[in-house]
Amino acid sequence: MTHKIRRLPSNLINQIAAGEVVERPASVVKELVENAIDAGATQIDVMVRDGGKSFICVKDNGYGMSPDDMALAIERHATSKLMDDDLFNIHTLGFRGEALPSIGAISRLSILSGLKGCKDSWSLSVEGGIVGAIEPAAYRQGTQVEIRDLFYAIPARLKFLKMPATEVQYVTDVLHRLAMAYPQIGFSLKTENRIVFQVAPSDASEEGQLSRLGEILGEDFASNALAIHAEKGGITICGFTGLPTLNRANAQLQFLFVNGRPIKDKVLAGAVRAAYQDYLARDRHPLLCLFLTMPTSFVDMNVHPAKTEVRFQDSALVRGLLIHALHQALSSMGHRSSSTLATETLQSFKPESFPSLSRSLLDLEKSTQHFSRPSPKSYSQTLPTLSLRPSVKFEETIQADIPVAYPLGAACAQVHGTFIIAQTDNGLVVVDQHAAHERLVYEKMKEDLKTGVKRQGLLIPEVVNVNEKDRDALLMRAPEFEQFGLVIESFGDKAILVREVPALLKNIDIQKLINDLAQEVEEWGTALSLKEKVEEVCSTMACHGSIRSGRTLTIAEMNDLLRQMEQVNSSGQCNHGRPTYVELKLQDLERLFGRR
Repeated sequence: MTHKIRRLPSNLINQIAAGEVVERPASVVKELVENAIDAGATQIDVMVRDGGKSFICVKDNGYGMSPDDMALAIERHATSKLMDDDLFNIHTLGFRGEALPSIGAISRLSILSGLKGCKDSWSLSVEGGIVGAIEPAAYRQGTQVEIRDLFYAIPARLKFLKMPATEVQYVTDVLHRLAMAYPQIGFSLKTENRIVFQVAPSDASEEGQLSRLGEILGEDFASNALAIHAEKGGITICGFTGLPTLNRANAQLQFLFVNGRPIKDKVLAGAVRAAYQDYLARDRHPLLCLFLTMPTSFVDMNVHPAKTEVRFQDSALVRGLLIHALHQALSSMGHRSSSTLATETLQSFKPESFPSLSRSLLDLEKSTQHFSRPSPKSYSQTLPTLSLRPSVKFEETIQADIPVAYPLGAACAQVHGTFIIAQTDNGLVVVDQHAAHERLVYEKMKEDLKTGVKRQGLLIPEVVNVNEKDRDALLMRAPEFEQFGLVIESFGDKAILVREVPALLKNIDIQKLINDLAQEVEEWGTALSLKEKVEEVCSTMACHGSIRSGRTLTIAEMNDLLRQMEQVNSSGQCNHGRPTYVELKLQDLERLFGRR
């Protein structure tokens, strides 16, 4: 049996289109708010009820619509945004002309609009795809779109929606993204009984942009953000990225925009991972908000109806510029570490959480009341004997000419053979000696690679037992390992002989180093060379060649480590993204002891 080909009715076509454009209430809000932005609005207000399922209202103070525009607005593929019919010359957020007819096909839609410069306004209703008449109405300049009973025409879609609170969160996320890209526009979101989100119009300067991001991402981000500026081949990247020590377990707080449009792109996401692989562990992700601006001919926006995906004409250029921009910003941070570390430290150190802690702190305060604070000009005082636990090591005298005015202060003690306590001019710094030295060794190894890593021959070559598979994998990479200063050769079927190691690595555990490298090489397979994984190889070697926890240091060694940290970029975190030090201001300490 054969069936004749027939044209689908327009209402069914709109319902099919709605399946791509309108996934949930947040999709409706996104389309309507983008229309408002394209209309030149400076204030956009959103109201939802029942998570947006029963009611959505979007008001703006944009240019508004005439009766003729309003009639066309609810027809498929009718738009004012493709003046020359060129899909590669898109300067607006919307351009398909699908949103309003798709929404009208599956809900009860009403539009009120007053055209700029005109005293009259009009209304139009669409119910389940059936268009009503355009009628005069009393309304101000701008447009108000109301949607009631979303998906009432296709009720099967309702079962895929979440709880109202979850749907409101999706709507909030949409508004957050658009508010980040357009700080000059005010936004608000209200539900039945509360204001969920509200920001006033700001300016489009760097300060205004960072202020808007602080309102959305939090003050922690604004206080620990690095400015991004880069330009090449007509492409500009600006925005802000967080310090590596301000990180999360997922990438949900990474926001990328192309020509003002929030997007999701694997190329850009991969570039972010590549830029931070030198600073973060693989399972940690930075916070950032980046804006890419480029000629419209450089990017194809017409990839998906949701308009969240794009295709770059030269993706390699975009990726390379993004990595360069992030590297440039990260190289400027010096030894900075996230300011949130002090807060997190104090919160985990609340006396009420540890009944015995209050007594210990008070006892320590009493025992140190006679300990005068040294002057930055003279730091050669003799410390009194303190009744501290044996795990705290104080030198009898502090090295002279080490003023506390240094950024990381002057070393006072080593605690548990792991942490260095240093006094600054307005507080103290606690340094993880292994993490700090690991970063220093890592940076030195990367620098040495440019001119050739110095090697040190072992007086007695060391034999490392490995399985046959690991032995073959390591030997295959032996010429590449030699560039890193590690010289190995075969020693039987299940062993590797290590003849030379990088001179920079002192007292390393060669057995563990070889086993760790074998695991990494197995993970990469044969597709990648060590040069492509240079950071990970250096990181592994640096970890094995740095000062270990438990090693006792002299005051001179501690201060030398602090001074090196101040001179080396990125020393605020180790190669895995963990902080190398925590700074507590004097006011934090006073608050901890109830002095404030």
